[in-house]
Amino acid sequence: MWSPWIEYAAVLLLMTALVVPMGHWLARCFSSQHLGWLERASLRAIGVDPADSLRGQSWQTYGKALLLSNAAMLLLGYAVLRLQGWLPLNPLGNPAQAPDLAFNTAVSFVTNTNWQAYSGENSLSNATQMLAITFLMFAGATTGVVAAAAVIRALSRAGASDIGNYWADYMRVLWRVMLPLCLIVAVFHVWQGVPQTLQTQALATTLEGRSQHVLLGPVASFESIKHLGTNGGGFFGMNAAHPFENPTPLTNALHILCMLLIPSALTYAFGSMLMRRRQGWVLFGACLVMFVGFLALAHTAEQAGNPLLAAVGAEQQAGGNMEGKEMRFGIADTALFVATTTAATTGSVNAMHDSLTPMGGLVPLAQMMLNSVFGGDGVGLINLLQYAVLTVFLAGMMIGRTPEFLGKKIEAREIKLVMLAVMAHPISILGFTALAVLWPGTPASLGNPGAHGFSEVLYAYASGTANNGSAFAGLNANTPFFNTTLGLAMLAGRYLTLLPMLAAAASLAAKPTVAQGPGTFPTATPLFMGLLVFVVLVVGGLTFLPALALGPVVEQLQMLRN
Repeated sequence: MWSPWIEYAAVLLLMTALVVPMGHWLARCFSSQHLGWLERASLRAIGVDPADSLRGQSWQTYGKALLLSNAAMLLLGYAVLRLQGWLPLNPLGNPAQAPDLAFNTAVSFVTNTNWQAYSGENSLSNATQMLAITFLMFAGATTGVVAAAAVIRALSRAGASDIGNYWADYMRVLWRVMLPLCLIVAVFHVWQGVPQTLQTQALATTLEGRSQHVLLGPVASFESIKHLGTNGGGFFGMNAAHPFENPTPLTNALHILCMLLIPSALTYAFGSMLMRRRQGWVLFGACLVMFVGFLALAHTAEQAGNPLLAAVGAEQQAGGNMEGKEMRFGIADTALFVATTTAATTGSVNAMHDSLTPMGGLVPLAQMMLNSVFGGDGVGLINLLQYAVLTVFLAGMMIGRTPEFLGKKIEAREIKLVMLAVMAHPISILGFTALAVLWPGTPASLGNPGAHGFSEVLYAYASGTANNGSAFAGLNANTPFFNTTLGLAMLAGRYLTLLPMLAAAASLAAKPTVAQGPGTFPTATPLFMGLLVFVVLVVGGLTFLPALALGPVVEQLQMLRN
């Protein structure tokens, strides 16, 4: 009875222990004032003068560089996907993706979403998996961490007109953080039996004496950036439920720790760079409290199973709801994976979310809608900071003083920018969901009618906008309508929330630091942590509760009534 909770506690304690060393590593990378020879060579290769990359940039220049570099990489990925039939390492002769699917895929991976409207092993060659998919996974994850570096740096300054240099930040994060970590994790995966080869397939003889073609590829390197980068795309259609992607309980635990590693450590890096470590731990604590609550709900719902089985002669669903789950992982590891992959907006799955109970399915939906329970690499911290600013603003209004955060006054400009970022998320999710529900072709794509069918559509746009990438899997999203609208939702969720927060951070960086007074609301306390969690849940609840009521809540009530 207690073993799942002991396992959960052990994983969370290990994650917490890794926060400090990883946070130090990130803070040193963000604070560095020099470039290594690999970083200088990489800058020259893309036409950037290393000397220029050490000069600070305004938020507009920084944001422009971020957008243009991402656009260039998106176009490159799109070209590879459209030219797949003519590229090498394609002995199976996989054709190019259709224009709408290639657009969706390229946007998905450059925005760190990794939504897949295709099955990787059946439609992509090893060349495409490396040149387009793995390449864009590094690009999307690195961009998110770089954006967090700029925001943290801006908040640590006073009277400054710049927030750092995008090109220098990008190369430092890529060469000093992402690539070394991925190399270590990839070697571990190979040790555990994950394939790493350029061969497309192997011929095996079954016990019955028949020949079977086993698809292979550079899976270990793919898996490392997949989870460390909070990407989530699967080399195989079954994702982390496939034995080549997730062969052992040890790799399953490593996947979970990798997903949480950078998002959780960024809270410590934040406190370290601002010389306010208690503030960093408060942010970490807020994320942990929400995560544990959602994990408990997912585990309890799945362990309880479906009471409707009593109607067919089964008094109790033995072992809980095992539909859509791997027997080798069971309820406990599945619930932990479900909570982790949507808390860190990774999108990797070791079970089919479409088979979760209504309340079990509500957990990933709610975490993607809140989008700040640890969150993805870099952007999760940025999203949490927007709620922190909003919390300070509300507290300041209650005590009748100009709100202050980190020694800076929060004024009209910052609140407008924060609210723009806060509102972009639900507008994208609810707006595109409403459009899809009204679209004539949607019923043909649904695998289930009624409340669950609505949840499938809602989940798709929540996943796209939150840059998560997981799916309920009952929805056929490989249509021109869904490929296009989901691609637009991914772009909105990525850049319409990230850029306003860059601007808000730059606005605070230009302000002088004010001394704390008797009316200053302290933000490095358990009280603020509780208030922050309250604001996140209330804002998310008021915004998304009507939509959730039409989906998983109605489905739960129907299940209990019958």
